[in-house]
Amino acid sequence: MSTKLLLKGILTYIPGLYKLVSKGTGGTISARYCYSVWLRQLVMAYKNGLSTQPDIIAELGPGDSLGTGIAALLSGVNKYYAFDIVEYANNKRNIEIFDELVNLFKRRENIPDNTEFAEVKPHLESYKFPSHILTEERLSNALKQERIESIRNALLSSGQGDNYNIQIFYFVPWHDPKVIKNESIDMIYSQAVLEHVDSLFHTYKALYQWLKIGGFMSHVIDFRCHGFAKEWNGHWAYSDLVWKWIKGARPYLLNRQPYSVHINLLQKFDFEVVCNVKIKDTTGIQRKNLASPFEGITDGDLTTSVAFIQAVKKQKG
Repeated sequence: MSTKLLLKGILTYIPGLYKLVSKGTGGTISARYCYSVWLRQLVMAYKNGLSTQPDIIAELGPGDSLGTGIAALLSGVNKYYAFDIVEYANNKRNIEIFDELVNLFKRRENIPDNTEFAEVKPHLESYKFPSHILTEERLSNALKQERIESIRNALLSSGQGDNYNIQIFYFVPWHDPKVIKNESIDMIYSQAVLEHVDSLFHTYKALYQWLKIGGFMSHVIDFRCHGFAKEWNGHWAYSDLVWKWIKGARPYLLNRQPYSVHINLLQKFDFEVVCNVKIKDTTGIQRKNLASPFEGITDGDLTTSVAFIQAVKKQKG
């Protein structure tokens, strides 16, 4: 283990030094990244028989901009909720991303693939612009100039746009699931976020409460160490005490929960998993190197580095 990791963690406890070890989340500072993430979500929803025309959506952890939500709005979504723990996004960056996204959609740009964004999941069979989903009729309506201006106004006012009832809500930090009305959301998604959430039980409970019956979730979950160990799963070799010092006073880092924890929570809250794509990696640490909190994880957990999961809220009974 690097002493540099411990030192950075310790520095976060010193007032004024936290900014020296903190940074943005990356990714959503790029319009093409946001465009790629959102269109991959739509393509996979279509492939798995899910709605590709949600009216109301929510995103966990938008990061440095509301870019993926903006992409959703430009493809026909009318209401967008964004939830984060730290306020990274700002109006200036949002508008810059917005203007670039408008041009990408107007050009019907192909989906940026893994050559451009090697770490973005899920992988697709085709990266051509999904005209079978975003038809000319749908995009013509979504990209009317008046509607584009309504989205811009909603971004600038952090609320409701003019004429088209476009609504954008950005909650930072969010802790109370009551900020959204129960059973009011069509789709909830996240991109490499759920591995950072400390209270997964309460998060999944909130997601279940928010979704309409028949609504769905779509999540990319990255179980890798995010640079905090030499091996991709080396964060499971740290004791809880060592990890506490590495995390320091950061508001979030990694929850270190493996794949099976998410699957068990989906089952507990009665979700139907309709897509479960796992990326396996056997190059990490072996079972003998695991710290005591992780000695009981399955062989599947030990080798699952990333998962893409889509799950539907079922009618109980």
